[in-house]
Amino acid sequence: MTRLKQWLGPLWPFFCFLLLNLVLLGFSRLALALWQAERVTGANGWGPVLLQGLRVDLSTLCWLFGVPAVLTLLLAGKHGPGRAWLWLMRVWLTAGTGLLLLLELATPAFINTYDLRPNRLFIEYLIYPKEVFGMLLQGHLPALVLVSLLVPAALWAGWRWSGRLCQHLAMPAWYWRPVLVLLVLALGLLGGRSTLGHRGLNPALVAFSTDPLVNGLVLNSAYSVGFAAKQLGKEENAASLYGRMEQSELLNTLRRAQGRPDSDYLSAELPSLTRNTASYRGKPKNLVIILEESLGARFVGTLGGLPLTPEFDKLARKGWLFEQLYATGTRSVRGIEAVVTGFTPTPARAVVKLDKSQTGFFTLAQLLNQRGYHTRFIYGGESHFDNMASFFLGNGFEHIVDQRDFESPAFEGAWGVSDEDLLVRAHQEFEQLHRQGKPFFSLVFSSSNHDPFEFPDGRIELYEQPKQTRNNAAKYADYALGRFFELARQSDYWQDTLFLVVADHDSRTYGPELVPVAHFRVPALLLGEGIAPRRDERLVSQIDLPPTLLSLMGIDSDNPMLGRDLTQASPNRALMQFDKNFALLRDDHMVVLQPEQHALGFRYDAGQQRLIPAPVDAELALQAQAYALWGSLAYQQGLYRLPAGPFLAGRDGAGVR
Repeated sequence: MTRLKQWLGPLWPFFCFLLLNLVLLGFSRLALALWQAERVTGANGWGPVLLQGLRVDLSTLCWLFGVPAVLTLLLAGKHGPGRAWLWLMRVWLTAGTGLLLLLELATPAFINTYDLRPNRLFIEYLIYPKEVFGMLLQGHLPALVLVSLLVPAALWAGWRWSGRLCQHLAMPAWYWRPVLVLLVLALGLLGGRSTLGHRGLNPALVAFSTDPLVNGLVLNSAYSVGFAAKQLGKEENAASLYGRMEQSELLNTLRRAQGRPDSDYLSAELPSLTRNTASYRGKPKNLVIILEESLGARFVGTLGGLPLTPEFDKLARKGWLFEQLYATGTRSVRGIEAVVTGFTPTPARAVVKLDKSQTGFFTLAQLLNQRGYHTRFIYGGESHFDNMASFFLGNGFEHIVDQRDFESPAFEGAWGVSDEDLLVRAHQEFEQLHRQGKPFFSLVFSSSNHDPFEFPDGRIELYEQPKQTRNNAAKYADYALGRFFELARQSDYWQDTLFLVVADHDSRTYGPELVPVAHFRVPALLLGEGIAPRRDERLVSQIDLPPTLLSLMGIDSDNPMLGRDLTQASPNRALMQFDKNFALLRDDHMVVLQPEQHALGFRYDAGQQRLIPAPVDAELALQAQAYALWGSLAYQQGLYRLPAGPFLAGRDGAGVR
């Protein structure tokens, strides 16, 4: 060992920390794989997870320690500047190891919530310390304490060890240093890229399974987060993942998929702009969308889920219930994107958070604001979260009510005031707007059914113990919803208002399939004067709700939405984005697109809630690619907007400026 230390010289500390971190990352991966042993075994994944995992770990450590290793060969010495650099080198080695440990310790809780390794979402949450720390403090205290103890202890031990490793280091002669620099630089780049191919190592290169979590276990969390951080600088373009398509072919394929006549399309400049005539012909109605946080169909009794929603179940007998409606994604901003804008999902962040969509991007609020509607967003938390306030105010919402506007709420948690406070305030706002005699559109976004699942005592009979669980929070959210509709039915605004109750996404989307379809199924219920009770078994998507709402409100419009008016059409398809995988489900046939891989075909067995491998339907695969590429194209080229003017459709269907 002494001879090896002398031979490595100033690289000796790097060699020791490299071995230490290989053990750390390998042990963490093995522990995670044993935790998920059933899924790893089901994917025949033990070899790929452990062997390819070692490859990823070596690549990660080459990128992490390669630069300081080169600088050490150039700068280290027994002189003043050389000793100063050795001190900085110790900081780098210690901090780097601490970061790897921190991310691995955070991984089990992240997997337990999102069924994936820490990724872009992990980074995005870091800019909201109040909400995130409150969630951790209330719902993940043991993990927070463990991290708070282990990471500082590891930093202290790492610093002490690095000091011992740096004692009595042999320094190479000056004429050998350039040679060693070139050698280490070459080895570092080769190890970091981990391939001689055109493209370096990336998650798609080591993916081998149809289970996204098992593919994620091949990575380490530092690599996963680092790759996500690299992608943040350039918004993910679907064409780089799913393959390119000529724009003319893309648009023609979309039109075939939509099944609309060419005469419906109005503009070559805005290729998705269509003329839409409302099915309801009376006085235009107000619109209230209640977006329920994390309420998957599995929590809704009337949809075959757990008996947690007696109030929703009663309401479902009085309204138009969609039994097979699927969310477009797994985040709240993705649900907002679909329900408020009708935009198709992409592998990039939802448009709520993207730079080019902060103004002039089509929303229901923008269209209705042009028709004289008062538009309002009502939220119990802080509206800056996930960039909602900026997006809404830039795209048609005139006023925001959020946590700061609630005086003496009955209950406040990590994510803001309770759903009771939120919905009582919403009722008061609607009464006031109705008295003003101006039509209104309001988006009301709940938050009580969010980890750490805080809600006031004494409201419900708990479904289970302890109190703060996913199921109890869903039951409380249902209780608050029932109270709101008791108030609304007795109000003057009831008869003039169309209500939509819909979930943004399921509470936790997980499973061993490329796209866990069952966890994309969410409740959606239309209520209001003139809405006949109905249970709709058609396969529909969240993007079909906005055009349907306009139709039921009595609003004719020329708009760019690809969703279909469910009063007049039966699209029988759903779009789903799960991390980087895009799925198109039509009837029971499904195509899944993965980054840089061929499309895969499945048949979805709704009864068993599972995907069965099947031959790829070539036309369905082409349509899936067109839908997946359209979002990126429309965003980048500014195609998802209303015509300048604005251009509005009159009651007779004629365009008026």
